[in-house]
Amino acid sequence: MRWLAALACLFALTLAPAGAQDFTGLARLDVGQSRITDAPDGASVTLYLSQPVPWRAFTLDDPRRLVLDFREIDWRGAARADLLQTEAAHDLRFGTLRPGWSRMVLDLARPLAIQTAGMEVVKQDNTAILRLHLAETTDLDFADRSGAPPDPAWDLLAGIDLTTAPPPARPDGPPVIVVDAGHGGIDPGAERGGLVEAHLMLTLAIELAEALIRTGDFHVVLTREADVFVPLAERMTIARAAGADAFLSLHADALDMVAAVGGSVYTLSAQARDQASQRMAERHNRGDLLAGLDLAGQDDTVATILMDLARLETAPRAERLADALVAAMREAGAVLNSRPRRDAPLAVLNAADFPSVLIEVGFLSSAADRARLSTDEGRAPIVDGIVRGLQAWAEDEAIRAPLLRQ
Repeated sequence: MRWLAALACLFALTLAPAGAQDFTGLARLDVGQSRITDAPDGASVTLYLSQPVPWRAFTLDDPRRLVLDFREIDWRGAARADLLQTEAAHDLRFGTLRPGWSRMVLDLARPLAIQTAGMEVVKQDNTAILRLHLAETTDLDFADRSGAPPDPAWDLLAGIDLTTAPPPARPDGPPVIVVDAGHGGIDPGAERGGLVEAHLMLTLAIELAEALIRTGDFHVVLTREADVFVPLAERMTIARAAGADAFLSLHADALDMVAAVGGSVYTLSAQARDQASQRMAERHNRGDLLAGLDLAGQDDTVATILMDLARLETAPRAERLADALVAAMREAGAVLNSRPRRDAPLAVLNAADFPSVLIEVGFLSSAADRARLSTDEGRAPIVDGIVRGLQAWAEDEAIRAPLLRQ
């Protein structure tokens, strides 16, 4: 039942006049005419563009949402309050998905399926009008229709190159630390008191990377270096391609109903580890599940067993890394939560072949944390503590290395 979503991809190629595929510059959104409105049996999306662009539309479930991908839209002047004029959706966001690509996401209040979708090109001035009609459907039908249509032309948006071979074994050298600035682009994360989690974590990630490089003890890779959206799967793909020895994801959440303060370090919970290998086997490219091992052609059982075996080594290493980070951050004077060591079923920690931790550096819902995180001086103890923790962990791992079974 996904034929409509797949057909929407083809509209980008079939509805434009001959020669219209050689687009130059950004397509601008006409904010004065574009609207998302109610329809008799659902909702309508009408976007006026300064020129036609390749695009696709599909729905995703849990939570229900409509996704529109473009190459590429200039959103300047667009405002959620102006565009969103329907009760069929409770939120709208749009922005840069990655350089050269844009995305609009409509959070649906009830199950609505794509009934018709098409882009009309106005011959007089070569502008374009994208129209989608969403019709009421059942929860079951919505779930059945949902999912990004398979299309090699758009694979990069999923962060997986289906032709990429497993990375070669990395020669001896300093440990590779992948620093992941949480959120980004159309996913800003928490926002409080003028601070945006995505922006703040990028600043912190760059500061941490610079501090780690200055020690001379590490090679550092950032999962993003600008305010762009990077899918979770691609963050792990980046780490795997770099030959990561450790993966650190930086976040600063906001909890309105809880007076939470201070930093904490998360590892993947034991229960989540039991399920993580199966989820990874189902969702990822076989050549991208374990560094240096091509699982192409293997069924889910084999892939799951191999990842579970890898996790027997990496899970304890992640636990030791988290413990070392907490101890060093406390010693460096960073403000920590009353329970700084935690575990949870976090998707960004699902990788089997390298230890991963999520560092919640504070809470934007806390005025005290916001004050600390918004200045170089306030972030300095966090950076110092993470650097010291990584150094202590790396030294301990080097001592343990000869004891690991080959």
